[in-house]
Amino acid sequence: MRKDFNQLNYYEMLDLQPNAVPYEIRHAYNAAMQLYQPGSLVSYSFFSEKERREILALIEKAYQTLINDQLRKEYDDELVRRGEIDAKEETAPEVKKPVSVFHISRGPTARTVFVSSDALKDRISQSQVIKDILAQSVLSGQDLKQIRTELGLTIEQIAEETKIRVNHIQSIEEGQAQNLPPAVFLKGFVKSYLKCLGLESVDELSARYMNTVSCLK
Repeated sequence: MRKDFNQLNYYEMLDLQPNAVPYEIRHAYNAAMQLYQPGSLVSYSFFSEKERREILALIEKAYQTLINDQLRKEYDDELVRRGEIDAKEETAPEVKKPVSVFHISRGPTARTVFVSSDALKDRISQSQVIKDILAQSVLSGQDLKQIRTELGLTIEQIAEETKIRVNHIQSIEEGQAQNLPPAVFLKGFVKSYLKCLGLESVDELSARYMNTVSCLK
């Protein structure tokens, strides 16, 4: 599995590339802070309050370092010495669009009305396919995709409801281990995904999925 959160470097903590520009850093910082705030759908049942405070403190330290030109240069030099980034990646050559682990809607676009929890539970109770999948001892990304399809939900609906980026949801469903976010994000994402599908025993099901993913690494 990926490193624990406190073992990530500051770029990994914020899901950034080493050549990220200030706009991207601010955007990723705001998104990460939202993830670990009390009441966050993604991390609501995964972290204790003590762990949440520690993670928020690390995110704050990462941001304060990367947003300051001098502190960032010193930090990048240290990462180069440790062999974690290449020297050529130290500076940002051009402004790029912001990247975040989250899907964040902007503008006046109308929000799609999501299927109610009761309706989803009715569909689950009536689907033998879903019952058979849930009866398995393992749970793969393809299983999650099949459940979502059986429920008539699109990836875009899941992304809008959970605020997880579409490409991360696709990687979760396709079992693309090399494209998955760090484990600290992934565990919360999977729980949020399962909750969004209206499934129960979220902790148990997410553990089955994480066990499957660990075999792919």
